[in-house]
Amino acid sequence: MDTRFQWSRGFSLLILLALLAACSSKTTVESDLGIKGAPDWVNEGTNILKTKNGRLFHGVGSAPPLGDFSLQTSTADNRARAEVARILSSYMEIVSRDYIASGKADEAGFTEQSVSRQIDNITKINLTGVRIIGHWRDKKMDTVYAIAELDMNQVKKTLEGVEAMNSGLKNYMDTSGGKIFDRIATKREE
Repeated sequence: MDTRFQWSRGFSLLILLALLAACSSKTTVESDLGIKGAPDWVNEGTNILKTKNGRLFHGVGSAPPLGDFSLQTSTADNRARAEVARILSSYMEIVSRDYIASGKADEAGFTEQSVSRQIDNITKINLTGVRIIGHWRDKKMDTVYAIAELDMNQVKKTLEGVEAMNSGLKNYMDTSGGKIFDRIATKREE
């Protein structure tokens, strides 16, 4: 093996271990914005959740007063969708790093150069399943908040139809994606 490949693989393993350590940490970070009267989702913000209704990606976006309520609402909606894209991309990055670390990627010819490209493409494709499920307006600050949701089942259905995705990664996502999701998700009774 060439030295650059070994160094790159070692570096990737260190990043993966750091991500896993961060995901398994017992440290609790309070993300409550403390806005009185706001729904829980506003105060909790963007999150990956496991609920009795399934595995969900929630993105929360906001928009300050813009002079036009319709524009303000659509801006909050777009920011909420962007948050879903961000956490979906992070999730896919963790799945692909786990896949690479498993050693199965070598057998399938999966290269690190293709990781980012596939994650970007998958994220863009899956955003078609994102839906806005709520709005809230802070009357004191005149800020509009929006919450967007993407169900993990929708992600799986979309991945089934993606031909350009590495088949080994697709299989790994199908068999291990749920366990990885559960490992990093916030559990909530709803």
